[in-house]
Amino acid sequence: MADIAVYTSQRLLFGLSLLAFAVSLAAGRAIADPKPGIASPPVQTESATLDPAVAAANAEEIEADVSTRSVAITSSFTGIEIIVFGAIANAQPEIADAGDYDIVVILEGASERHITRKKNRIAGIWVNTQAITFDDVPSYYAIYSTKPLDEIADPFTLRQNDIGFERIRMRPVKGWETGITAGGLADFREALVRLKRDERRYIQDEYGVNFVGRSLFRATVDLPANVPVGPLKARVHLFRQGVLLDTFNTVVKLERQGLERVLYVFAFDYPLLYGLFAVLMAVCAGLLASAIVARVRR
Repeated sequence: MADIAVYTSQRLLFGLSLLAFAVSLAAGRAIADPKPGIASPPVQTESATLDPAVAAANAEEIEADVSTRSVAITSSFTGIEIIVFGAIANAQPEIADAGDYDIVVILEGASERHITRKKNRIAGIWVNTQAITFDDVPSYYAIYSTKPLDEIADPFTLRQNDIGFERIRMRPVKGWETGITAGGLADFREALVRLKRDERRYIQDEYGVNFVGRSLFRATVDLPANVPVGPLKARVHLFRQGVLLDTFNTVVKLERQGLERVLYVFAFDYPLLYGLFAVLMAVCAGLLASAIVARVRR
């Protein structure tokens, strides 16, 4: 009887163990293979879309500066060279190696009014027959780039950013109402630019910006001796495959110093006294020269 009781209890324990294993196996199948019509719980995955803030932080930017922001104009001023340098922040290595980045450096002087005249031969004499007055004409305009402008961006983008001599926003304010055509007005604009270039006040160098390594660049801008005194606005544009990515702006100050500044302030702030002083100096110089000549003759 005792053997029968032990055998019965062993079979009961084995049956319970088998039942527990079957239940666990059935539960596992239910999780792995859900029944048709029952939606499986959504699986959360990381979004592939880049956060706009992260994209903005990784966008290419231009960091630039000039070698000097203040130039002293004295009586002995014969011109100076200014170096514009910088780097492309967050530059993409594969693009930098391919040379798809372009830099345009512009130094622009204060606006002024300029009269352009056209001469014609009348009765064997050259006389002025037409004149156009332009306003908002940059007194100085230097443009340096990594390659020709038409290879950097399309004309619309260049026009929007006032890049190039033919895209300077000079306005005709007088003389155009005489019936001049659009082609004639363009000829006057081209003549004005040509005169400025002959004076070395308008300068263009299509390969004046050089890359040093992948993202460092530099350009040497020539300021001639006749550069107009005043602030120069410096702009550095960063392009990639025709798209303007970023722009850096700064100002270079050209200021008179020394005796030239004293005479300039005296002449413009006190014109009457300056005129009397100039006449007095001329009279004194004439009397002194006459006295020296008379003594030499004795």
